[in-house]
Amino acid sequence: MLPTAYGLPASILLLIGGAIACFAGYRFFRIVLAIYGFILGAMLASSMMGVNSQFAMVVGALVGGLVGSLVLVMAYFVGIALAGAGLGALIGHVIWGWVAQGEPPVAAVILVSLAGGVGAMVLQRYVIIAATAFGGAWTMVVGVLNILATRGITRGASATDVWILYPTSIDERWMPIAWIAIGIVGIAVQLGVTAKKKR
Repeated sequence: MLPTAYGLPASILLLIGGAIACFAGYRFFRIVLAIYGFILGAMLASSMMGVNSQFAMVVGALVGGLVGSLVLVMAYFVGIALAGAGLGALIGHVIWGWVAQGEPPVAAVILVSLAGGVGAMVLQRYVIIAATAFGGAWTMVVGVLNILATRGITRGASATDVWILYPTSIDERWMPIAWIAIGIVGIAVQLGVTAKKKR
């Protein structure tokens, strides 16, 4: 959660960070971990601040983001498992939201997260490529949706005076289709160019 004035710059950063993850996630995996650690830390820390104090929200987001970045970068292998678990949770949320129009049960999210984490450790290279491609694609879609919302082009603008990031909300029917298409392109780019093994 950030003051409304920060909504557009934050959305643009989501779009750029998502593009880096989607198209070069394997090559820049530590940077991707830092980006997503920052996003997660900023979301958690800023949500603990009161909506009346813009300064506290911004400082909380920055401090939480830096702590989140450090935690994920320092825990590289934990980061790989978390990337797989995060991809599993994201897939579960998107499929459930698309089919059932609501939040999935906690047990289902835990199950797909565990499966993603175990799979990530067994098939590291390919899971990192898939997780970063699809995670980056979703971040790009969320960034674009938030850019459009700040311009009043789509629904999703907050009724409050703060900008709140809802990373798993499916506001538009095109979101899952765009996510899958961009994610597939991201995998192809990584396997063909950015994540190619050096000879």
